[in-house]
Amino acid sequence: MEKSFIDKIFEAHQECPQCPTEEEVGVFFQELIGTLFPVYSKRTYKTREDLETHLLTLKGKLNEMLHIKQNFDGVHANENSTLFFEAIPEIFGMLNEDVSALYAGDPAAKSESEVIRTYPGFYAIASYRFAHFLYNRGVQIIPRMITEQAHSRTGIDIHPGAKIGKSFCIDHGTGIVIGETTVIGDHVKVYQGVTLGALSVNKEDAKIKRHPTIEDNVVIYANATILGGDTVVGHDSVIGGNVWITKSVPPLTQVNYQNKRQIGDNINSDTIRLKPLVK
Repeated sequence: MEKSFIDKIFEAHQECPQCPTEEEVGVFFQELIGTLFPVYSKRTYKTREDLETHLLTLKGKLNEMLHIKQNFDGVHANENSTLFFEAIPEIFGMLNEDVSALYAGDPAAKSESEVIRTYPGFYAIASYRFAHFLYNRGVQIIPRMITEQAHSRTGIDIHPGAKIGKSFCIDHGTGIVIGETTVIGDHVKVYQGVTLGALSVNKEDAKIKRHPTIEDNVVIYANATILGGDTVVGHDSVIGGNVWITKSVPPLTQVNYQNKRQIGDNINSDTIRLKPLVK
């Protein structure tokens, strides 16, 4: 006899009776970033021991979420949570380099504290770096929940599987999309509306590199679209706004969008111009 709708829903609840909710994951990350960056914190610590106790509490929360949803391959929840908290000093160091890059890259920034407190790019990068560590440990759901929480807050969509080097700068940021297999080098700056995406969305391509590689010291201006797993933007290049790129760009290259109109003959010609940069 075919199961009723209620029976199907009830069985689904039995299979996942205590899945970590979006709210639980969001609270965990908010408390974590507030612990590391006091401008986000709603807590005060009278003693060093109070801070250590709070970190142990956070570790317990992560451990509990990993136990509740065994969504990783072959690594025990206890080991994942321990390694995550052992990695925090290194991740914290990378985030401070990101803050310095954001501050140096924006004349409007008055202090690094302002960057941490108010810049959506920092919040999105912080979410990504912590989620990326869990993703690399085989955790599947929680990293996506962390970065999607940042996505909903900032409008910046970074897949936790992307590989992003040090001193990453996102200016403004709204509408940025960075796909799962994207590789970004060091000292890269990206403006709002940039898409680093795939040429196709075929499910059979899920395990191959679908997204571009951006080498060191590249600047990508607003609304540029760069697609394809074989597409490489060479180091020290500048990608102008509104360009559409599906082929590799040599190092030290400036790429501009040009729109040419000849009113008399009613000709409209859109072109991409590559210009070598002098270093």
